[in-house]
Amino acid sequence: MTTAHTLRTALLVLAAATAVALPAPAVHADEGPGASQVAAPPVEVDPDDADLKLASGAKLGEVKVLNIKSIVETDNGEERREDTNEDVTFALQSEVLFGKDSAKLSPQATARITIIAREIDAQRAREVRIFGFTDDLGATDHGEDLSKERADAVQQRLAGELGSGVQYEIRGYGEDYPIADNSTEAGRKKNRRVEVSFAREAS
Repeated sequence: MTTAHTLRTALLVLAAATAVALPAPAVHADEGPGASQVAAPPVEVDPDDADLKLASGAKLGEVKVLNIKSIVETDNGEERREDTNEDVTFALQSEVLFGKDSAKLSPQATARITIIAREIDAQRAREVRIFGFTDDLGATDHGEDLSKERADAVQQRLAGELGSGVQYEIRGYGEDYPIADNSTEAGRKKNRRVEVSFAREAS
């Protein structure tokens, strides 16, 4: 038996044991926050292949595609894009969008939100979730109110870009669901954010 044949048999046995088909790695169109991905179709496994060794009476399970997550973040951490097989999420630090303790969009916020609006339109998304978050400094009630006001401001700007036909879910979570350590200013800066997420277009 050749080495290639042995390796092929081992791979087929592994596929039978897991019964899961993995997609090929995603291909990035570029390295920026708007990087798009193209996923390859699942690898096909022939259940009748003579080299596929199954226990007596065993059958292959249903093929599943694992939900692969890809995260692209700017060097300074001001903006992050997260892609899965099902959703796209943009997270923008509050300092990029607003002044201190403010829910009024800054001049530079417009360009950032326009990029997100274009992606929503490209994915033909009709339901968009906009969640606001703060760090754990200050009163909890104030943080919840401010995070909701900031989410509202982003929604209004997106609605101006996208027009009618899009439904929005808007929430302010305050200090809940931190993504970094609130004991440092660098961590608190990451936690002060607005996230915009929506479904990817079905392929």
